[in-house]
Amino acid sequence: MLFSWPVVTFFLYQRLPIITATLWSILAGALILPVETAVDLPLIPPLNKASVPNLAAFFVCYFFVGKRIKLLPNLGVVKGLLFIYILSPFVTALLNSDPIIAGPLFIKGMESYDALSAVIRQMIFIIPFLLGMNLLGNSNAHEALLGVLVVAGIFYSVPMLLEIRLSPQFHKWIYGIYPRGFGQQMRNGGFRPVVFLGHGLWVAFFTMSTVVASSIYWKNRSTVLGFSSGMILIYLCVVLYLCKSMASIIYAIFIISLIYFIRANKQAKLAKYIVLFVVLFPLLRIADYFPGNEIASTVTSYNEQRGQSLQFRFDNEDKLLTHARERLFFGWGTWGRNRVYDKSTGKDLSVTDGRWIIVLGEYGLIGYLSEFGLLALSVIRSSRAIRYLNNRSERVTLAGLSLLMAISMVDLLPNASETPWTWLLAGALIGRAEQIKGNRKSNFSKKRNKQNGNSVRV
Repeated sequence: MLFSWPVVTFFLYQRLPIITATLWSILAGALILPVETAVDLPLIPPLNKASVPNLAAFFVCYFFVGKRIKLLPNLGVVKGLLFIYILSPFVTALLNSDPIIAGPLFIKGMESYDALSAVIRQMIFIIPFLLGMNLLGNSNAHEALLGVLVVAGIFYSVPMLLEIRLSPQFHKWIYGIYPRGFGQQMRNGGFRPVVFLGHGLWVAFFTMSTVVASSIYWKNRSTVLGFSSGMILIYLCVVLYLCKSMASIIYAIFIISLIYFIRANKQAKLAKYIVLFVVLFPLLRIADYFPGNEIASTVTSYNEQRGQSLQFRFDNEDKLLTHARERLFFGWGTWGRNRVYDKSTGKDLSVTDGRWIIVLGEYGLIGYLSEFGLLALSVIRSSRAIRYLNNRSERVTLAGLSLLMAISMVDLLPNASETPWTWLLAGALIGRAEQIKGNRKSNFSKKRNKQNGNSVRV
């Protein structure tokens, strides 16, 4: 399946418009390709469902379709963050040539080979962001993005509902193996669907995204596949409820409430504040300004099990933060060097759930700010650009996608849920914001030239 995906991607670009083909090649790869399956070649990172769709979409789009993709945008801040995102792992590797020894455990120091491999990995991961900026920066592309999400949610709900009834089995039936953590998918006397995403939480988050997309359609009074978007919204909400993920349900309620009761400009502004909080979150944790223990105690008073789980998460993050502080700026590197081990037995004492703590431990504060800064910048630029849109439907769409991006970043605090689709959405938002900015400058220039012409005639 992994090696056949470039062929599938080529077929998509031959049969569909370039925008739709790009969206489906990235999203369908995430939804269909197998989990925990990779081809490990020398130097380049493992080829898996997180990298193969990226490479396939880029090469087919660039070499076969002939679409020029700017690898470096003409945006100062974005270009700077991209450089840091790609090159900071190289510096991290150079600064971590020493081995880690904990009892019988020995982790070798990083070498120049690892430094080059890390740079290639970052370049592969950032491809969807570049595709989004170059191809999805207009209102039609954003409409297509919403449509692809909703249609994918409708079709993906079929295996999801079967797994809710029968238990998660599709990955085993199709690929012959079952992803780890079967017990984690059992909830309230039933099952969470997993399908081909690896965990029920990720399926629920994807379903939440489709619910948000359908709610934007309903707000704009649009139809999907000839059906009422309101009926599709209700159906997807039911599917989301059956996913048994409280966080995704809360995300959906939060975003839908804002879409229906708050003006688009204020939605975008709120999304900006949310992503700023996410970017600053490690600094708050490092400075011990985040009231983690108080939050866990409050949750415990309502639900003891969830409160204990939250407290365990905060305690574990404290261990990892203490370790990360020792190499705060560029981190410890990969190969598990960012984790905490018992000095006598070498036993791994840490659990790395959140993407933020993984990036902070591996690539330090510099790597974290470059990665999360790029994601946050997509929302910040959109919040500035939305005021210049006169079309109500376009404002609703841009604000809704900004909120979805903001919540995607919030979910990176407790979970490692970053996917190529996350980067694609971020690139699409920045591309759209820059197009709006460019159109405004063009209209302003035309208006000024017209006024100057009238003055000359007078």
